[in-house]
Amino acid sequence: MASQQQLALILAALVLASPAVAYTPEAAGYTPTAASSPAEAGTPVVTAGYTPGAAASTPAEPTPTRQTRQVGESRRRQRRETRATSVFLFSSPSHSQQKHKNNCHVLAVADVKIDASRSAAQKIPQTMFGLFFEEINYAGAGGLWAELVSNRGFEAGGAVTPSSIEPWSILGDASTIRVTTDRSSCFSRNVIALKMEVICEDCPSGGVGICNPGFWGMNIEQGKSYNLAMYLRSPEYLNFTASLTCSNGSQIVASASIQHASLSNWTKVELQLLAQGTCISSRLELTTLKRGIIWLDQVSVVPSDTHKGHGFRKELTSMLLDLRPSFLRFTGGCYVQGDLLKNAFRSKETIGPWEERPGHFGDVWHYWTDDGLGYYEFLQLAEDLGATPIWVVNIGISLHEKVNITDIAPLVEDVLDSLEFARGYVALGNEDCVSNFYREHYLKFYTAIREAYPDIQMISNCNGFSKRLDHPADLYDFHIYDNITAIFLNKTTFDNATRTGPKVFVSEYAVVQKKPGDGGNGSLVASLAEAAFLTGLEKNSNVVQMASYAPLFVNDNDRTWMPGAIVFNSWQHFLRVKIVNFGLIAVNLTISASGLEASVNSARSIVTVLISSNPLDGNSFSQPKKVVPVISELPNAAEEMQALLAPYSFTSFDLALEV
Repeated sequence: MASQQQLALILAALVLASPAVAYTPEAAGYTPTAASSPAEAGTPVVTAGYTPGAAASTPAEPTPTRQTRQVGESRRRQRRETRATSVFLFSSPSHSQQKHKNNCHVLAVADVKIDASRSAAQKIPQTMFGLFFEEINYAGAGGLWAELVSNRGFEAGGAVTPSSIEPWSILGDASTIRVTTDRSSCFSRNVIALKMEVICEDCPSGGVGICNPGFWGMNIEQGKSYNLAMYLRSPEYLNFTASLTCSNGSQIVASASIQHASLSNWTKVELQLLAQGTCISSRLELTTLKRGIIWLDQVSVVPSDTHKGHGFRKELTSMLLDLRPSFLRFTGGCYVQGDLLKNAFRSKETIGPWEERPGHFGDVWHYWTDDGLGYYEFLQLAEDLGATPIWVVNIGISLHEKVNITDIAPLVEDVLDSLEFARGYVALGNEDCVSNFYREHYLKFYTAIREAYPDIQMISNCNGFSKRLDHPADLYDFHIYDNITAIFLNKTTFDNATRTGPKVFVSEYAVVQKKPGDGGNGSLVASLAEAAFLTGLEKNSNVVQMASYAPLFVNDNDRTWMPGAIVFNSWQHFLRVKIVNFGLIAVNLTISASGLEASVNSARSIVTVLISSNPLDGNSFSQPKKVVPVISELPNAAEEMQALLAPYSFTSFDLALEV
């Protein structure tokens, strides 16, 4: 390989046709120099390589890690059945290189010979590419799961009362209202309730009460409706107002009143709030002008237009659908293990009515979840995505504790009960093979599951790459997080892997930043290294069955693990304008948009055009891409802008909105 001084860009490509070897090194931020080593005979590699930092001569076997995983990925992959050859082109300048007018360097000329016969082909399995969801970076709570209220059951402050009600806050002062918590809830697994004692005779005009900001503000949009549900109890006449307001309370976006003669018993109250305006930093206010005592519990606000009514944010679910995943691995990751066993994710406690789910503190990623996004919801998401569920279960091992093997039976029974409800793959633990008691725990679960459900595929945490596993498994888990060079070099990791025994599930992979410049925040060269690694998996798909990037989501407000495949916030949207010109002549068009309540960001706006030179053109086997949409930047994007519509064309303008 090239030395530290001999730098060239790495280009990895899955070759289905003739390869391209030209690129612009300046755009990638590197200045290539001559490479040193010739191609090895008999390999599909054209030599030399860009090596950021010290070069490695052979692929190092990766070690799973929990603390240093940072991620970056900028591409979406699609499932496909194809015969393919993986070719890695290491291009470096030579004395004969030429500089073109567009500053592109032709760095090398290479011949690639491909044996495309069926006897030489390696079929890529339909299961190859999927998704891995972990509750990290507020990926679910405050993200994919559309619940807008944070700490909706007042349980996050702990079981000892009075307790903290954060992020709830009090509207009023000590002379007007007293707010505390007690253990009077009607739910046996969620015993904490909030007691609000209004002591003012002549209360402030806006009333007194409590408010909840959600997850860094609730994005409330004009014209949309929001479903409010809560449990109330009061021995007196109740006159109560529920409002969605901007964060400082200055603008009321939606409001409804609740009046009851008496609610001596806990009563569920449901109503719909219709937004009369837009505010990306809204909060829920629950207020009253009347003296008295009110108990509240399990307060929820959910948009009425979630994906299929299943509780998932539409725009984020749409992105997942675009990825066309073959499987969904959930819910972790270290989130399943917990730092302590009491904080591990227990699937059985996340099913049933949402009001009765106890929720828990995820002590690995340090935030509370109400577990509205639970075991059933993950199965529903897998079904919505058309993906096979892969359930990662806790087998009595956390990062720092373990269940004694003599006490493991209840955990095994819980898993068996859950599998009776839904079948798929089961991963027994997460990164637990480092524990010397993993095998003993694993076998307890494996034996019970195999006896009850012989068709279920089970996944071991132990690496069966270098030697055969000492326990039965259908697949073994493989995690790799490393710098750009190491990820690229690991493209050949499975070339010599045994073709007998359990198959490989690369359930977590990513370039991470171990020093500045390693690409841990996402970059082109990091993605290319990951692409090379993936083509290595495809080449070895007779042993590698599945692969997924990690993590899937990053909430822009909590970049604990930076970045993920999809970075999001609660409010950035696009206005999409679709126009068809069904005529023989071009049209100069003026587009004017009003009522946006947001500015148009031209730097992020795009336009998609579907057109061809002949309106009778169509796609065929010989010309499958004769009529295809073309995506371009839209630098003139604005609330009012000019556009030229070509004859017989479809045009879609995506205007990025920012408040």
